[in-house]
Amino acid sequence: MCGITGWVSFHHDARTQGPVLEAMTATLTPRGPDAGGVWLGEHAAIGHRRLAVIDPAGGVQPMTDRPERPTTVLSYSGEVYNHHQLRAELRGRGHSFHTRSDTEVVLRAYAEWGADLADHLEGMFAFAIWDERAQRLLLVRDRLGVKPLFWAAVDGGLAFASEPKALFAHPEIRPRVDADGLREAYSLLFNTGPTVWSGVREVEPGGLLVLDRDGIRERRYWQLEAAAHGDDRDTAVDRIRELVGTAVRSQLEADVPLCSLLSGGIDSTVLTALLADELRLREGPDARIRSYAVDYSDQAEQFTGDVLRTGHDTPYAAEAGAFIGTEHSTVVLDPRALLDPEHRKAVVVARDSPIGVGDMDTSLYLLFGEIRQHSTVALSGEAADEVFGGYPWFHSPKALNAATFPWLLVTGDEAAMPLNPALDLRIGEFREDTYRSALAAVPHLDDETPAEHRQREMQHLSLTRWLRQLLHRKDRLSMAQGLEVRVPYCDHRLVEYAFATPWKLKSFDGREKSLLRAAGAGLAPDSVLHRPKNHYPATHHPDYNRGLQDLARDALSTDQVRALADETHLKPCLDTPPDRLEWGHRLRLERVVDLALWLDHYRPELAL
Repeated sequence: MCGITGWVSFHHDARTQGPVLEAMTATLTPRGPDAGGVWLGEHAAIGHRRLAVIDPAGGVQPMTDRPERPTTVLSYSGEVYNHHQLRAELRGRGHSFHTRSDTEVVLRAYAEWGADLADHLEGMFAFAIWDERAQRLLLVRDRLGVKPLFWAAVDGGLAFASEPKALFAHPEIRPRVDADGLREAYSLLFNTGPTVWSGVREVEPGGLLVLDRDGIRERRYWQLEAAAHGDDRDTAVDRIRELVGTAVRSQLEADVPLCSLLSGGIDSTVLTALLADELRLREGPDARIRSYAVDYSDQAEQFTGDVLRTGHDTPYAAEAGAFIGTEHSTVVLDPRALLDPEHRKAVVVARDSPIGVGDMDTSLYLLFGEIRQHSTVALSGEAADEVFGGYPWFHSPKALNAATFPWLLVTGDEAAMPLNPALDLRIGEFREDTYRSALAAVPHLDDETPAEHRQREMQHLSLTRWLRQLLHRKDRLSMAQGLEVRVPYCDHRLVEYAFATPWKLKSFDGREKSLLRAAGAGLAPDSVLHRPKNHYPATHHPDYNRGLQDLARDALSTDQVRALADETHLKPCLDTPPDRLEWGHRLRLERVVDLALWLDHYRPELAL
């Protein structure tokens, strides 16, 4: 896993801009702490920071097709899980290889298939290829958007990077935020394309961008499609187990220590069990995989249920680890670590955004820091809820009947920090317009019942929007600690099969994630298999609430924060006794604190 950056300009000689490229690349050092490199051509500058995972000695980047007078230059982030099969196929087509890295497979695949190489890749990736002969830049992002890729226009071309912060090291790109950017950030609709930063855009998941002297062209090489599904229940369960198992096995490869995130829920437990079984097959019956969970000091005594959490995770994670036979560890955090301004600032800088989820972000960042002391790669259960229908909104008549994005109903629209009404952002209208556009993009079959029609909408919204912000969170906070996190449930073949599966089959036992539960039989303790959905844990300690209120008061003492935030709606959250502060109201305060940190670090121009 790595960080990529660079730019192409047909108006300037990039060979004179080495310091700029070095500065852009240096901002991504946490993503690639092991090595860095740059390549300068007449019209292209390509940078790379490397986290060495496969073939540490051979996968040096930027990678060129030949050492002298290269015609193709690649800067690549991610993992292509089918690189062994592609290497064999490309060798059969006459290509030779000098490394074991999947990076070189991508480079040779471009030589064989050009921009169509994306169709042949399975994995998580974001990369840039400069074709010197064609004078063309190609940017490609994986199908589900696991790895990030941003770009912005510059004179005569564009700049690109794994994170916006690298773009801001280019002299033509400044951190600027306008009303559209605030709407994107605080509406919680998770559009892909525009960002909070004016002029900075994302390459679409499953998309590619081409820049040449004729301009910029974007297209999708993959997207969800509605397909007929004829499998019965038993066949579907077998197919799900096969697909999940294939995804897990393909993602076990690494030349560095690997572990699993084990929360004690069904998603991570099934994943970890399959990993452990495969590891024993490869290395012998005594092989054990490391697994990690996170907890908070005094959580067992302080825990109280809220809209997202029904129970304490730690006992279930320990039980699952013992059942599977992992080397299990629980990282315990206290309120002081979660409130530490330096930790919170590190999280905001990692995200490049004022929008997060407070202590849940800080704890994830700290968890990844602890894991990185022992492992370089971790596997995680993101996307199982989206793929298998695990969220409450798939089962709530209120959500199914609401003409809005279902996650806005979980904690209410006020889950985002309320913005100053004087800004007149008209977020309500923006949400309505975006919702109509989102529904128009959902594919359907002609013979769908109304119930199946609506569930396909819910799943499409979840997979193409809600999941994206979870993947952003996981990528940015893990890579800030130099940890690669892989997400097997994002395997596009599994996603395609599940999306085509009728809802009545996905919920055949009247509960969430019916197919995964059936496919996971025997892989997890019954207590875990039949446990209700539980979201990522948050601390329930009153000391945290008290400290957060103090941080929010300090944040609201600055003029810029007061100009953006609605103090009328925030004051009751500050006045509530700490032990009675509801999670949704606490989230408002979290975002006020993050807003202050974001403004102080980036000093953005506010064009409102």
